[in-house]
Amino acid sequence: MAASAAAAALRGMLSGAAEATESPIRLIIPAAKGGINDLAGRLVARHLGRFLPGSPALQAVNDESGGVALANRFAASRGGEPREIAIVQRGVAQLAIQGDQTAKFDPLKLNWLGSLSSFANDAYVLIVSARHPAQTVYDLAPPAPPALIGGDAPGSTNLTFALIAKHALNLNIEVKEGFSGAAGMFFAMNDGDLDGQVIGLNSLMANQPELWRTKDVRPLLQFGRRTRHPLLPDVPLASEYTKDPDALRLVAFAEAPLGMARPFVAPVAVMPEQAALLARAFAAMMRDRDFLADAAKAKLDITPVDADGVRRIITAMARTPKELIARYNAMTAV
Repeated sequence: MAASAAAAALRGMLSGAAEATESPIRLIIPAAKGGINDLAGRLVARHLGRFLPGSPALQAVNDESGGVALANRFAASRGGEPREIAIVQRGVAQLAIQGDQTAKFDPLKLNWLGSLSSFANDAYVLIVSARHPAQTVYDLAPPAPPALIGGDAPGSTNLTFALIAKHALNLNIEVKEGFSGAAGMFFAMNDGDLDGQVIGLNSLMANQPELWRTKDVRPLLQFGRRTRHPLLPDVPLASEYTKDPDALRLVAFAEAPLGMARPFVAPVAVMPEQAALLARAFAAMMRDRDFLADAAKAKLDITPVDADGVRRIITAMARTPKELIARYNAMTAV
């Protein structure tokens, strides 16, 4: 299909009417208003249309029943011309690879547009209170005194990394799940009911600046990075802590979704030429000066990943041996 014909087809797909502006594209956000995915989705809704044929409007729609259900619906789309795209949680594609029974989709068949973030400027860090005796992560190697580490609900990033640290890296920690966010865990740490947690470094510095400034918490280990964060040059990566090949693959599997931290997707029913135009528009948007300025106002860090980059991450996850995925599932189940 020629580029002009593909553009015309895309206009028809997106608008469903004679004029593209008459029928906005629905941008589905599977989260409540005010969260990080909501901010990211609304940012894209304000800008993506400028890079699409006919400059269609985008309408951000919150649907908290999204996630896996939304991916299932996008995968099952048949007939007609879909007129919606979505941001999805970074772990949704991984759930299908893990064999989650509710995931009825092949993540490699979805039309990925790209991701706003590769997590390149952040890190997940295992921290302990300064009163804990461990000065480095090596002080948590058995038979060292254990550390009690908090976590959210099953499937949350902080809990997953805490469980990987315990079971794959064999750190002497106990994991207490069921907290509602980092703030509750910091209260428990202050009261002496927890020794630490796993948290995003940027979140730690933004939301607990005094604890960070006074060094009342001590970072011991970094997840989600290929190199040490510039602010943590003496804190080892999880991938540096062990030489065991299976443990390294488990860490890599756990970290993989961070490389596509804010992914956007279109339904399977979108024709390849149309999907390619959407992906090119998304990539152009992420380089745009006005988009980047608006992202900065929203305090959203943009480290772009294009559509091919997202597919490479998913492909690498899918190549993880089934026996290791089974072991990962057993480790992270609570």
